[in-house]
Amino acid sequence: MTAQFSEQTLIANASKGDMEAFNQLVLNYQDIACRYANSLVDDPASAEDITQESFIKAFQNIGGFRGGSFRAWLLKIVANTSRDQWRRIKRHPSVALFPEGEYGDEIESPAWLADPTTSVESTVQGNEESRRLYRLLDELPASYRSVITLIDLYELDYTEAAQILHIPLGTVKSRLARARMQMKDKLQGALNMSLSWAV
Repeated sequence: MTAQFSEQTLIANASKGDMEAFNQLVLNYQDIACRYANSLVDDPASAEDITQESFIKAFQNIGGFRGGSFRAWLLKIVANTSRDQWRRIKRHPSVALFPEGEYGDEIESPAWLADPTTSVESTVQGNEESRRLYRLLDELPASYRSVITLIDLYELDYTEAAQILHIPLGTVKSRLARARMQMKDKLQGALNMSLSWAV
């Protein structure tokens, strides 16, 4: 039922405590929030925790949302939550007791909320392409990775990215230019490698 409502209506209803409206917002933004969190911490399990905590914070503070881009507002919460977690880890470092399964394979962490409408086939194809891109993105310095992720992948404008990252607009532009140059080199290198394997 809530799917037919506009985002503004969902936000207005969620700010009055309507969980169904908020759950629709979660479904709309969970993927982008989790991918952004993962680009910040480079750990899928931590990214899921950050995403969940960010949505809880968003629900608790949605009454304070003053309009504009809900996506930018949410990603700012994700960025702040990631920073908070990094500070906690730095103050209290911990080591996972069982980071791997019995046979040395990585323990899979199920998505905390899944969209049942996505087909398995399209998910597999999308995941394969995403994995290649994110593998190259992970090689970038964190400051470049966060800028290029927000602007080129999530299509936020420079001002929104500057607000989310708490940096000046000029810094966003210079980091983005350097990030794009590095990604271009990495993509060209990956293409050359795959062509040499094909020969």
